[in-house]
Amino acid sequence: MYIMNDIESQDIDTESDFIITENIMKGYCFNKNKIVLITGACGGIGLSTAQIFKNNGWKVVGIDVKNNTNMLNIIDELFIIDDISNEEELIKFTQDYHSKYSRLDCIINNAASQICKPIHETDNNDWTTIMNTNVTPFFLLSKYFRDLLIKTKGSIVNISSVHAICTSENIALYAGSKGCLSALTRAMALEYSKVGIRINCILPGAVNTEMLRAGLMRETFGNIDISERLENLGSKHCIGRIGEPYEIGELILFLADNNRSSYIIGQSIVIDGGATIKLSTE
Repeated sequence: MYIMNDIESQDIDTESDFIITENIMKGYCFNKNKIVLITGACGGIGLSTAQIFKNNGWKVVGIDVKNNTNMLNIIDELFIIDDISNEEELIKFTQDYHSKYSRLDCIINNAASQICKPIHETDNNDWTTIMNTNVTPFFLLSKYFRDLLIKTKGSIVNISSVHAICTSENIALYAGSKGCLSALTRAMALEYSKVGIRINCILPGAVNTEMLRAGLMRETFGNIDISERLENLGSKHCIGRIGEPYEIGELILFLADNNRSSYIIGQSIVIDGGATIKLSTE
């Protein structure tokens, strides 16, 4: 007896079932040997993205500073790394990865840290923490996995933020790191495209994650609870709501897949429910 997943064990009874199954298996089988590496894999966007890649037949390898029991059936292997900006730790991880896997098709740089303070209250430790979490891992992972990505003509997707182009008060370090990530995406895309590796960047707006909730809870709104705060924030979008992690994950999958987005290189794509298209003066 063999344990089968939900896709493989679907009943096929009618002609429509055959058509549906054929289309599912085309994508599922095509991606079956592909491997994606996701940093911050246990967080909101990271975990939703892992599920989407898994549903599309990819093998998912994750990096995070913590474990998450909700992801046991999603991520094939999770590496716990205390300091993702530490070059020695990442070199060791790279060696461990190479000893277990012979290929890599995509890196998703999703891990992030956010500090909300006025600039005059921040210090060099805050700056180092933000840059080392939000920018340095992209540089290091791109460097040490370049050989495997060349073999698969792979891709890299960086998760930046709308704060790279439109920002708020008391979040300067985070905005600066995301702007750096977008600029670095363009610069590295020029070099890596010569060896067949595509690099792109996504700029999400307000997404229903723990980071967003924590940011909203730091503000003082009297007795307004978090649900009402999220609803108030959503009402300021022309779409009438904030985003969900899976919506970011679908765009990540699109940019990771050479069959879907092969002509997109070095771009920063905004996905924010229309938040940045309205003039603040109106």
